[in-house]
Amino acid sequence: MKQTITEKIFSAHAGYEVKAGDIVQSPIDMIIGNDITTPISIRAFKKSGASRLANPDGFAIVMDHYIPAKDIASANQAKISRDFAYEHDLKHFFDEKDMGIEHALLPEKGLIVPGDVIIGADSHTCTHGALGAFATGMGSTDLAYAMITGKNWFKVPASIKVVLKNKPAEHIYGKDLILELIRQIGVDGALYRAIEFSGDALRYLSMDDRFSLCNMAIEAGGKSGIIAVDNITKEFLSALKLAREPKIYHSDEGANYEHVIEIDTSRLEPVIAYPFLPSNGRSMSQAVADDIAIDQVLIGSCTNGRLSDLRIAAEILKGKKVARRTRLIITPATQKIALQAQKEGLMDIFAQAGAVVSNPTCGACLGGYMGILAAGERCVATTNRNFVGRMGDRSSEIYLASSAVAAASAIAGKIADPRKL
Repeated sequence: MKQTITEKIFSAHAGYEVKAGDIVQSPIDMIIGNDITTPISIRAFKKSGASRLANPDGFAIVMDHYIPAKDIASANQAKISRDFAYEHDLKHFFDEKDMGIEHALLPEKGLIVPGDVIIGADSHTCTHGALGAFATGMGSTDLAYAMITGKNWFKVPASIKVVLKNKPAEHIYGKDLILELIRQIGVDGALYRAIEFSGDALRYLSMDDRFSLCNMAIEAGGKSGIIAVDNITKEFLSALKLAREPKIYHSDEGANYEHVIEIDTSRLEPVIAYPFLPSNGRSMSQAVADDIAIDQVLIGSCTNGRLSDLRIAAEILKGKKVARRTRLIITPATQKIALQAQKEGLMDIFAQAGAVVSNPTCGACLGGYMGILAAGERCVATTNRNFVGRMGDRSSEIYLASSAVAAASAIAGKIADPRKL
Protein backbone atom coordinates (compact mmCIF):
# COMPACT_ATOMS: atom_id res chain seq x y z
CA MET A 1 0.00 0.00 0.00
CA LYS A 2 1.23 3.47 -0.87
CA GLN A 3 1.46 5.47 2.34
CA THR A 4 1.84 9.05 3.48
CA ILE A 5 4.57 9.95 5.97
CA THR A 6 1.93 10.09 8.72
CA GLU A 7 0.64 6.60 7.91
CA LYS A 8 4.22 5.28 7.92
CA ILE A 9 4.96 6.74 11.36
CA PHE A 10 1.85 5.15 12.84
CA SER A 11 2.52 1.85 11.09
CA ALA A 12 5.98 1.72 12.63
CA HIS A 13 4.63 2.48 16.09
CA ALA A 14 1.63 0.17 15.90
CA GLY A 15 3.68 -2.70 14.48
CA TYR A 16 1.45 -3.28 11.46
CA GLU A 17 0.42 -1.43 8.31
CA VAL A 18 -2.22 1.24 8.90
CA LYS A 19 -4.17 3.65 6.74
CA ALA A 20 -6.05 6.89 7.29
CA GLY A 21 -9.16 6.33 9.39
CA ASP A 22 -7.76 3.36 11.33
CA ILE A 23 -7.95 3.46 15.13
CA VAL A 24 -4.58 2.54 16.63
CA GLN A 25 -2.90 2.43 19.99
CA SER A 26 0.56 3.89 19.63
CA PRO A 27 3.54 4.14 21.96
CA ILE A 28 4.40 7.76 22.74
CA ASP A 29 7.99 8.96 22.34
CA MET A 30 7.57 12.29 24.09
CA ILE A 31 4.83 13.71 26.31
CA ILE A 32 4.96 17.49 26.83
CA GLY A 33 3.31 19.35 29.69
CA ASN A 34 3.46 22.95 30.85
CA ASP A 35 2.68 24.92 33.99
CA ILE A 36 -0.96 25.51 32.94
CA THR A 37 -2.02 22.05 31.78
CA THR A 38 0.20 19.62 33.70
CA PRO A 39 -1.47 20.06 37.11
CA ILE A 40 -4.68 18.62 35.63
CA SER A 41 -2.71 15.65 34.28
CA ILE A 42 -1.03 15.17 37.65
CA ARG A 43 -4.38 15.11 39.45
CA ALA A 44 -5.71 12.48 37.02
CA PHE A 45 -2.48 10.48 37.34
CA LYS A 46 -2.77 10.40 41.13
CA LYS A 47 -6.51 9.71 41.09
CA SER A 48 -5.86 6.59 39.00
CA GLY A 49 -3.67 5.20 41.76
CA ALA A 50 -0.56 5.26 39.57
CA SER A 51 2.72 5.86 41.33
CA ARG A 52 5.28 5.52 38.51
CA LEU A 53 5.58 7.06 35.06
CA ALA A 54 5.59 4.47 32.29
CA ASN A 55 8.45 6.28 30.50
CA PRO A 56 10.04 8.98 32.68
CA ASP A 57 12.59 9.93 30.00
CA GLY A 58 9.74 10.45 27.54
CA PHE A 59 8.01 13.07 29.68
CA ALA A 60 8.97 16.74 29.73
CA ILE A 61 7.48 19.56 31.78
CA VAL A 62 8.25 23.07 30.60
CA MET A 63 7.31 26.01 32.82
CA ASP A 64 6.59 28.68 30.24
CA HIS A 65 3.19 30.36 30.54
CA TYR A 66 3.27 32.27 33.85
CA ILE A 67 6.92 31.92 34.84
CA PRO A 68 8.21 33.79 36.80
CA ALA A 69 4.84 33.62 38.53
CA LYS A 70 2.68 36.69 37.99
CA ASP A 71 0.51 36.24 41.10
CA ILE A 72 -0.29 33.88 43.98
CA ALA A 73 -2.59 31.70 41.88
CA SER A 74 0.02 31.09 39.19
CA ALA A 75 2.68 30.45 41.84
CA ASN A 76 0.51 27.78 43.46
CA GLN A 77 -0.26 26.29 40.04
CA ALA A 78 3.46 26.09 39.24
CA LYS A 79 4.20 24.46 42.59
CA ILE A 80 2.09 21.42 41.64
CA SER A 81 4.31 20.69 38.62
CA ARG A 82 7.52 21.43 40.51
CA ASP A 83 6.63 19.09 43.36
CA PHE A 84 5.74 16.31 40.90
CA ALA A 85 8.93 16.81 38.89
CA TYR A 86 11.11 16.62 42.01
CA GLU A 87 9.18 13.66 43.41
CA HIS A 88 9.73 11.67 40.20
CA ASP A 89 13.22 13.08 39.62
CA LEU A 90 12.26 14.13 36.11
CA LYS A 91 15.24 14.39 33.78
CA HIS A 92 13.43 16.79 31.44
CA PHE A 93 12.07 19.46 33.76
CA PHE A 94 12.64 23.02 32.58
CA ASP A 95 11.98 25.86 34.99
CA GLU A 96 13.41 29.35 35.49
CA LYS A 97 16.99 28.05 35.48
CA ASP A 98 16.69 26.91 31.86
CA MET A 99 13.76 28.83 30.46
CA GLY A 100 12.09 28.54 27.13
CA ILE A 101 8.75 28.29 25.38
CA GLU A 102 8.12 24.56 25.13
CA HIS A 103 7.81 24.32 21.33
CA ALA A 104 11.10 26.14 20.81
CA LEU A 105 12.97 24.67 23.79
CA LEU A 106 12.42 20.93 23.20
CA PRO A 107 13.76 20.86 19.62
CA GLU A 108 16.72 22.91 20.84
CA LYS A 109 17.38 20.25 23.51
CA GLY A 110 17.32 17.38 21.00
CA LEU A 111 14.19 15.90 22.58
CA ILE A 112 12.20 15.97 19.32
CA VAL A 113 13.37 13.33 16.89
CA PRO A 114 12.25 12.45 13.33
CA GLY A 115 9.77 9.59 13.27
CA ASP A 116 8.52 10.27 16.80
CA VAL A 117 4.92 10.28 17.99
CA ILE A 118 4.59 13.27 20.29
CA ILE A 119 1.67 14.57 22.32
CA GLY A 120 1.32 17.65 24.45
CA ALA A 121 -1.46 19.31 26.42
CA ASP A 122 -1.04 22.39 24.25
CA SER A 123 -2.62 22.82 20.85
CA HIS A 124 0.57 24.08 19.23
CA THR A 125 2.38 20.81 19.86
CA CYS A 126 1.98 20.34 16.09
CA THR A 127 5.04 22.64 15.76
CA HIS A 128 7.31 19.60 16.10
CA GLY A 129 6.11 18.10 12.83
CA ALA A 130 8.69 20.35 11.20
CA LEU A 131 11.24 17.69 12.19
CA GLY A 132 9.46 14.86 10.40
CA ALA A 133 7.56 13.67 13.50
CA PHE A 134 3.86 13.23 14.18
CA ALA A 135 2.99 15.75 16.88
CA THR A 136 -0.40 16.82 18.15
CA GLY A 137 -2.16 18.45 21.05
CA MET A 138 -4.39 16.51 23.42
CA GLY A 139 -6.32 17.12 26.62
CA SER A 140 -4.66 16.93 30.01
CA THR A 141 -6.44 13.69 30.94
CA ASP A 142 -5.24 12.17 27.66
CA LEU A 143 -1.75 13.08 28.80
CA ALA A 144 -2.37 11.36 32.12
CA TYR A 145 -3.30 8.15 30.29
CA ALA A 146 0.00 8.30 28.38
CA MET A 147 1.91 9.07 31.59
CA ILE A 148 0.46 5.89 33.11
CA THR A 149 0.63 3.55 30.10
CA GLY A 150 3.22 5.06 27.77
CA LYS A 151 0.66 4.85 24.96
CA ASN A 152 -2.43 6.52 23.59
CA TRP A 153 -5.20 6.00 21.08
CA PHE A 154 -5.36 7.77 17.74
CA LYS A 155 -7.46 7.86 14.64
CA VAL A 156 -4.87 7.97 11.88
CA PRO A 157 -5.58 11.29 10.12
CA ALA A 158 -6.07 11.62 6.40
CA SER A 159 -3.57 13.99 4.79
CA ILE A 160 -3.81 17.21 2.82
CA LYS A 161 -0.78 17.93 0.66
CA VAL A 162 0.33 21.56 0.43
CA VAL A 163 2.80 22.15 -2.39
CA LEU A 164 4.83 25.33 -1.88
CA LYS A 165 6.22 26.36 -5.26
CA ASN A 166 9.12 28.59 -6.36
CA LYS A 167 11.40 30.92 -4.45
CA PRO A 168 9.49 33.06 -1.94
CA ALA A 169 9.17 36.74 -2.80
CA GLU A 170 10.90 39.45 -0.76
CA HIS A 171 10.01 39.36 2.95
CA ILE A 172 7.91 36.23 2.56
CA TYR A 173 8.47 33.83 5.44
CA GLY A 174 6.93 30.70 6.88
CA LYS A 175 4.43 32.88 8.75
CA ASP A 176 3.15 34.43 5.53
CA LEU A 177 2.79 31.01 3.90
CA ILE A 178 0.74 29.51 6.71
CA LEU A 179 -1.44 32.64 6.95
CA GLU A 180 -2.03 32.40 3.20
CA LEU A 181 -3.00 28.73 3.50
CA ILE A 182 -5.42 29.46 6.35
CA ARG A 183 -6.85 32.37 4.36
CA GLN A 184 -7.58 29.96 1.52
CA ILE A 185 -9.06 27.02 3.44
CA GLY A 186 -10.40 28.61 6.63
CA VAL A 187 -10.03 27.71 10.29
CA ASP A 188 -11.76 24.35 9.75
CA GLY A 189 -10.42 23.55 6.29
CA ALA A 190 -8.11 20.82 7.57
CA LEU A 191 -10.26 19.50 10.40
CA TYR A 192 -8.55 16.42 11.91
CA ARG A 193 -6.22 16.21 8.92
CA ALA A 194 -2.43 16.01 8.71
CA ILE A 195 -1.18 18.95 6.67
CA GLU A 196 1.88 17.77 4.79
CA PHE A 197 4.04 20.57 3.42
CA SER A 198 6.15 19.87 0.33
CA GLY A 199 7.44 21.55 -2.81
CA ASP A 200 10.60 23.20 -4.07
CA ALA A 201 10.03 26.36 -2.00
CA LEU A 202 11.04 24.38 1.09
CA ARG A 203 14.68 24.58 0.01
CA TYR A 204 14.49 28.32 0.75
CA LEU A 205 12.81 27.92 4.15
CA SER A 206 14.92 27.66 7.30
CA MET A 207 13.98 25.41 10.19
CA ASP A 208 12.57 28.49 11.93
CA ASP A 209 10.22 29.06 8.97
CA ARG A 210 9.22 25.39 9.02
CA PHE A 211 8.43 25.48 12.72
CA SER A 212 6.15 28.46 12.02
CA LEU A 213 4.39 26.55 9.24
CA CYS A 214 3.66 23.50 11.35
CA ASN A 215 2.90 25.53 14.48
CA MET A 216 -0.22 27.04 12.94
CA ALA A 217 -1.59 23.87 11.33
CA ILE A 218 -4.00 23.78 14.27
CA GLU A 219 -5.35 27.20 13.23
CA ALA A 220 -6.68 25.52 10.08
CA GLY A 221 -8.23 22.79 12.24
CA GLY A 222 -5.40 20.37 11.48
CA LYS A 223 -4.53 17.44 13.68
CA SER A 224 -0.88 17.94 12.77
CA GLY A 225 1.52 19.64 10.40
CA ILE A 226 4.47 17.72 9.02
CA ILE A 227 7.49 18.19 6.76
CA ALA A 228 9.68 15.32 5.60
CA VAL A 229 13.32 15.37 6.63
CA ASP A 230 15.68 16.90 4.06
CA ASN A 231 19.19 18.37 4.10
CA ILE A 232 18.04 21.49 5.97
CA THR A 233 16.53 19.30 8.69
CA LYS A 234 19.65 17.16 8.87
CA GLU A 235 21.88 20.20 9.24
CA PHE A 236 19.73 21.43 12.14
CA LEU A 237 19.82 18.03 13.83
CA SER A 238 23.56 17.58 13.33
CA ALA A 239 24.28 20.24 15.94
CA LEU A 240 22.19 18.45 18.58
CA LYS A 241 22.61 15.48 20.86
CA LEU A 242 19.40 13.63 20.05
CA ALA A 243 17.47 11.72 22.68
CA ARG A 244 16.72 8.84 20.31
CA GLU A 245 17.82 7.43 16.98
CA PRO A 246 16.00 9.24 14.14
CA LYS A 247 13.63 7.27 11.93
CA ILE A 248 13.22 9.06 8.65
CA TYR A 249 10.12 8.54 6.52
CA HIS A 250 8.93 10.02 3.25
CA SER A 251 5.54 9.73 1.61
CA ASP A 252 5.30 7.25 -1.25
CA GLU A 253 4.74 8.42 -4.78
CA GLY A 254 1.05 7.78 -5.34
CA ALA A 255 0.08 7.97 -1.66
CA ASN A 256 -3.52 8.97 -1.07
CA TYR A 257 -4.29 12.62 -0.20
CA GLU A 258 -7.74 14.07 0.36
CA HIS A 259 -6.70 16.98 -1.82
CA VAL A 260 -3.66 18.92 -2.96
CA ILE A 261 -3.22 22.66 -2.59
CA GLU A 262 -0.57 24.61 -4.51
CA ILE A 263 0.76 28.00 -3.43
CA ASP A 264 3.11 29.99 -5.66
CA THR A 265 5.29 31.66 -3.03
CA SER A 266 6.97 33.92 -5.59
CA ARG A 267 3.71 35.81 -6.18
CA LEU A 268 2.81 36.52 -2.57
CA GLU A 269 2.84 39.80 -0.66
CA PRO A 270 3.30 39.72 3.11
CA VAL A 271 0.05 38.50 4.68
CA ILE A 272 -1.65 40.03 7.72
CA ALA A 273 -4.52 38.27 9.50
CA TYR A 274 -7.06 40.84 10.66
CA PRO A 275 -9.22 40.35 13.76
CA PHE A 276 -10.78 38.10 14.84
CA LEU A 277 -9.67 34.92 13.05
CA PRO A 278 -6.35 33.67 11.64
CA SER A 279 -8.25 33.03 8.40
CA ASN A 280 -9.05 36.73 7.95
CA GLY A 281 -5.94 37.26 5.85
CA ARG A 282 -5.32 40.42 3.84
CA SER A 283 -2.51 41.49 1.54
CA MET A 284 0.08 44.04 2.62
CA SER A 285 -1.23 46.41 -0.05
CA GLN A 286 -4.67 46.38 1.50
CA ALA A 287 -3.33 46.74 5.04
CA VAL A 288 -1.27 49.79 4.07
CA ALA A 289 -4.28 51.32 2.31
CA ASP A 290 -6.40 50.75 5.42
CA ASP A 291 -3.95 52.95 7.42
CA ILE A 292 -4.32 51.03 10.71
CA ALA A 293 -2.73 52.75 13.71
CA ILE A 294 -1.05 50.39 16.20
CA ASP A 295 -0.65 50.73 19.98
CA GLN A 296 1.55 47.70 20.59
CA VAL A 297 3.77 45.27 18.72
CA LEU A 298 4.77 41.85 20.05
CA ILE A 299 7.60 39.88 18.46
CA GLY A 300 7.84 36.46 20.08
CA SER A 301 5.85 33.31 20.95
CA CYS A 302 6.23 29.67 19.92
CA THR A 303 5.41 30.76 16.37
CA ASN A 304 7.96 33.52 15.79
CA GLY A 305 10.27 34.04 18.74
CA ARG A 306 13.28 32.30 17.27
CA LEU A 307 16.70 33.69 16.44
CA SER A 308 15.93 34.41 12.79
CA ASP A 309 12.89 36.44 13.89
CA LEU A 310 15.05 38.57 16.15
CA ARG A 311 17.65 39.04 13.40
CA ILE A 312 14.97 40.10 10.92
CA ALA A 313 13.50 42.56 13.44
CA ALA A 314 16.93 43.96 14.34
CA GLU A 315 17.84 44.53 10.70
CA ILE A 316 14.71 46.65 10.27
CA LEU A 317 14.96 48.44 13.62
CA LYS A 318 18.66 49.31 13.46
CA GLY A 319 19.21 53.05 13.67
CA LYS A 320 15.47 53.73 13.96
CA LYS A 321 13.04 54.45 16.79
CA VAL A 322 9.73 52.89 17.76
CA ALA A 323 6.90 55.33 17.08
CA ARG A 324 6.06 57.61 20.00
CA ARG A 325 2.59 56.18 20.61
CA THR A 326 3.54 52.54 20.01
CA ARG A 327 5.03 49.98 22.41
CA LEU A 328 7.33 47.20 21.21
CA ILE A 329 7.77 44.01 23.25
CA ILE A 330 10.29 41.40 22.14
CA THR A 331 10.20 37.94 23.68
CA PRO A 332 13.01 35.51 22.77
CA ALA A 333 11.62 31.98 22.76
CA THR A 334 14.47 30.48 24.83
CA GLN A 335 17.38 31.61 26.96
CA LYS A 336 19.79 30.24 24.37
CA ILE A 337 18.18 32.44 21.72
CA ALA A 338 18.36 35.45 24.04
CA LEU A 339 22.03 34.85 24.77
CA GLN A 340 22.91 34.51 21.10
CA ALA A 341 20.95 37.66 20.30
CA GLN A 342 22.93 39.43 22.98
CA LYS A 343 26.24 38.20 21.53
CA GLU A 344 25.23 39.44 18.10
CA GLY A 345 24.39 42.90 19.44
CA LEU A 346 20.68 42.55 18.71
CA MET A 347 19.71 43.48 22.27
CA ASP A 348 21.52 46.80 21.89
CA ILE A 349 19.58 47.53 18.72
CA PHE A 350 16.28 46.73 20.44
CA ALA A 351 17.04 48.89 23.47
CA GLN A 352 18.23 51.81 21.35
CA ALA A 353 15.06 51.57 19.24
CA GLY A 354 12.90 51.77 22.37
CA ALA A 355 11.80 48.16 22.70
CA VAL A 356 11.46 46.20 25.93
CA VAL A 357 12.84 42.64 25.96
CA SER A 358 11.16 40.09 28.25
CA ASN A 359 12.18 36.69 29.54
CA PRO A 360 11.04 33.68 27.47
CA THR A 361 7.33 33.30 28.15
CA CYS A 362 3.95 32.62 26.56
CA GLY A 363 2.50 35.33 28.80
CA ALA A 364 1.63 38.09 26.32
CA CYS A 365 0.44 35.72 23.57
CA LEU A 366 -2.30 34.19 25.73
CA GLY A 367 -3.23 37.44 27.46
CA GLY A 368 -1.71 36.32 30.74
CA TYR A 369 0.84 39.03 31.46
CA MET A 370 3.83 40.90 29.99
CA GLY A 371 1.77 42.80 27.42
CA ILE A 372 -1.97 42.91 28.15
CA LEU A 373 -4.01 45.10 25.81
CA ALA A 374 -6.35 47.79 27.10
CA ALA A 375 -9.81 48.59 25.74
CA GLY A 376 -9.75 49.46 22.06
CA GLU A 377 -6.00 48.95 21.62
CA ARG A 378 -4.54 47.36 18.51
CA CYS A 379 -1.53 45.05 18.39
CA VAL A 380 0.53 43.60 15.56
CA ALA A 381 1.73 40.26 16.89
CA THR A 382 3.86 37.43 15.54
CA THR A 383 1.72 35.03 17.56
CA ASN A 384 -0.76 32.47 16.26
CA ARG A 385 -4.23 33.56 17.42
CA ASN A 386 -6.21 36.77 17.20
CA PHE A 387 -9.51 35.72 18.75
CA VAL A 388 -11.72 38.18 20.65
CA GLY A 389 -9.99 39.06 23.92
CA ARG A 390 -6.99 36.83 23.23
CA MET A 391 -4.42 39.35 24.51
CA GLY A 392 -6.54 41.48 26.82
CA ASP A 393 -9.72 43.53 26.72
CA ARG A 394 -12.45 42.09 24.51
CA SER A 395 -12.53 45.29 22.47
CA SER A 396 -8.80 45.08 21.66
CA GLU A 397 -7.62 43.86 18.25
CA ILE A 398 -4.75 41.63 17.15
CA TYR A 399 -3.24 41.60 13.65
CA LEU A 400 -1.09 38.52 12.99
CA ALA A 401 2.03 39.03 10.90
CA SER A 402 5.67 38.09 10.38
CA SER A 403 8.54 39.57 12.39
CA ALA A 404 9.43 41.82 9.44
CA VAL A 405 5.94 43.32 9.27
CA ALA A 406 5.83 43.64 13.06
CA ALA A 407 9.15 45.51 13.22
CA ALA A 408 8.23 47.83 10.35
CA SER A 409 4.87 48.56 12.00
CA ALA A 410 6.55 49.39 15.32
CA ILE A 411 8.60 52.09 13.59
CA ALA A 412 5.69 53.50 11.60
CA GLY A 413 3.13 53.32 14.40
CA LYS A 414 0.77 51.66 11.94
CA ILE A 415 0.79 48.52 9.82
CA ALA A 416 3.69 49.05 7.45
CA ASP A 417 5.39 47.30 4.56
CA PRO A 418 8.94 46.09 5.40
CA ARG A 419 9.77 46.15 1.71
CA LYS A 420 9.44 49.94 1.72
CA LEU A 421 11.93 50.61 4.54
